[in-house]
Amino acid sequence: MDALLTDLQDRVLTAAAARQALCIRGGGSKDFYGNTPQGQRLDVSGWSGIQVYDPSELVITARAGTSLALIEATLAERGQMLAFEPPHFSDSATIGGCIAAGLAGPRRASAGYTAGGVRDFVLGAQLLDGRARLLRFGGTVIKNVAGYDVSRLLAGSLGILGVILEVSVKVLPVARSQRTCMLQLDQAQALHQCNVWAGQPLPLSATAWLDGRLYVRWAGAEPAVQAAVAHCGGELLSADVANSFWADVRDQRLAFFDGDAPLWRLSLPSTAAPLMPDVPQLIEWGGAQRWLRSTLSAAAIRVHAAQSGGHATLFRGGDRNAGVFTPLSSAQLAIHHRLKAEFDPAGIFNPSRLIDGL
Repeated sequence: MDALLTDLQDRVLTAAAARQALCIRGGGSKDFYGNTPQGQRLDVSGWSGIQVYDPSELVITARAGTSLALIEATLAERGQMLAFEPPHFSDSATIGGCIAAGLAGPRRASAGYTAGGVRDFVLGAQLLDGRARLLRFGGTVIKNVAGYDVSRLLAGSLGILGVILEVSVKVLPVARSQRTCMLQLDQAQALHQCNVWAGQPLPLSATAWLDGRLYVRWAGAEPAVQAAVAHCGGELLSADVANSFWADVRDQRLAFFDGDAPLWRLSLPSTAAPLMPDVPQLIEWGGAQRWLRSTLSAAAIRVHAAQSGGHATLFRGGDRNAGVFTPLSSAQLAIHHRLKAEFDPAGIFNPSRLIDGL
C-alpha cells in the first residue's frame, strides 16, 4: 500500500510539472456524471480497505477505493447504515466516488435526525493535493470535528480539488421497523400531501411520485410506523416489493430512466408548484428533487427551474455544450477559482469536470 501511495504522489508531481491533466478514477460507476472526464487516468481503486470501524462511535473510516457494497455490508452486520442512502449505479462503486459525486438517495429528505445529504455525514478526510502533499481535515469521531470544515467541501467536488484518499463518515442505526404504502394521487395532490406530512411528527423516510402514484416509506419504532400507516392510508406493499422499488429508485433502474431522452435533475423548494406537467417526471424528497425526461433546450429548462426558485442539472445524455450544471454567479465562480488555486495550483485534477474551464 505504501508503494501505491508513493506512486500516486509521483504521478501527481510529474503531472503538475508538465501541467498535464489527470482524471481521478475509482470504480468508474459515475463517469457519466458531470462534464466529460479529461486527462490521463489516475486509478485509485487499489487504495482500499476499511481502516477503523467502531459501531459504538457510529463512525467508519475507509480508504477511497473501498467498495461501497463492502462498507454497507459491514455496517449491516452491526445493524447500521449510511444514512444518506447513496446510489451505486454499478457494482464497482467506491466510497471515494460516493463522496466526490455527493449524490444521495431516497432517504435524503427524511424526517427527523436522519435527514441530510452526503456532506452532512462526512467527519474527516485525507486528501492528496496538487503539490502531492497529504492533507488531513476534520476528525474520526464526532466530538473531535472542529475548525474549518474542508472535509465536507469535498462532497460533490468531483475531484477538482485533489485525490480523496480516506474518509471518515458518521453512520446511523437501521430503523427497527419499515413500511411502504402506495397512494393514487396526481402530481399536485402528491406534492401537497408530502408537504403536509413533512410538517407533522411522522417517521417519514422517503417519498417518490411516478405515473399518478405516490410511494411513501415510513421507518422508525414499530408503534410509530404502525400509527403512520393507519393515519396516512394507502396500499401497503410487501417488504420484498418495497425494498426492490426503493433500490430501483436509488440506482435508476425503473423504466422511467430507460430511453435516450435527456435526464434532468431539478432541485427546487419542496413547496414549488407542479412544473411542466406534460413532461415525464419522477419526484422525490417531498418535491425537492424532480427528475425530468425532456428534449427541451438547457436554457428553457433552467428558466423553468429558476422561476420555481431552484436550478437544473443535466444528469444523463443530451447536449452538454451548454454545461451540465447551472452557471454560477461571478461571486461564486471567484470562490471556486480561489479554492482551485489553493489546492491544485497547476490545474491538473479533473479539469472542467465540475465547472467549464476550472
